Amino acid sequence: MTQALITANLPQPVGSLDAYIQAVGKFPILSVEQEQGLARRFRDEDDLDAAGQLVMSHLRFVVHVARSYSGYGLPLGDLVQEGNIGLMKAVKRFDPDHGVRLVSFAVHWIRAEIHEFVLRNWRIVKVATTKAQRKLFFNLRKAKHRLGWFSKAEAEAVARDLGVPVREVVEMESRLSGRDLGFDGRDKDDDEGPVAPVTYLPAGEPDPATVVEADDWQSHNNDRLYAEMETLDDRSRDILRNRWLGESRMTLQELADRYGVSAERIRQLEAAAMKKLRGGILAEA
Repeated sequence: MTQALITANLPQPVGSLDAYIQAVGKFPILSVEQEQGLARRFRDEDDLDAAGQLVMSHLRFVVHVARSYSGYGLPLGDLVQEGNIGLMKAVKRFDPDHGVRLVSFAVHWIRAEIHEFVLRNWRIVKVATTKAQRKLFFNLRKAKHRLGWFSKAEAEAVARDLGVPVREVVEMESRLSGRDLGFDGRDKDDDEGPVAPVTYLPAGEPDPATVVEADDWQSHNNDRLYAEMETLDDRSRDILRNRWLGESRMTLQELADRYGVSAERIRQLEAAAMKKLRGGILAEA
């Protein structure tokens, strides 16, 4: 199953997350017989329409799971989107012959995708890098009911409840309590607080030496061009100026009318003049 085909059939937001939630709530809940029939069609016949129906009928459940992660300060819409990915993965792996409802099987995949998203985005620097740390991260968020730091006794109690060393609880609490620093940093009128990361980045403006060098090179090329132009006859020079160097460029036909020749003849003169200019400039290089 390709996620692109299933995603194409998902209800699209029409201006707000509320509208999306209302839309997914209109999909009927499947009975056991309907769910197993669709799952077998997808498993045995690779029927993507059947897979799509399974996904659609469970989108409301993804919203329900995603709302339980709203305490991490991440947009609910993003959490729902990640949960939908987990749902599609679950549909792909679901076996109706095991006698388990899809919703019971899918919840583990939905939560796994949301967990990964939270860990990737909750801090610029990842707060948890190992499986044990990730488990501690989510459990500690649930256990930490107050804003202040844990006392020694509280940290020891949490460590006993979660079955981890006290030092890991203290370290994770420090990571969770760390204040986010905006990339652009403090207000420009605020002289206190840490320096923003943007301060350490190189300036976006070009190096002055590079600017001067580029200007000198452009000026030099212009001087060479106009010097070579003086080696052309008056008609060829006039054609190039009016075709390429003037503010309003003339057409071949306009120049042909001026000189009483065909437009093709003007094109030939132009090409010959350009070739001569190019040869002269390259010879000086």
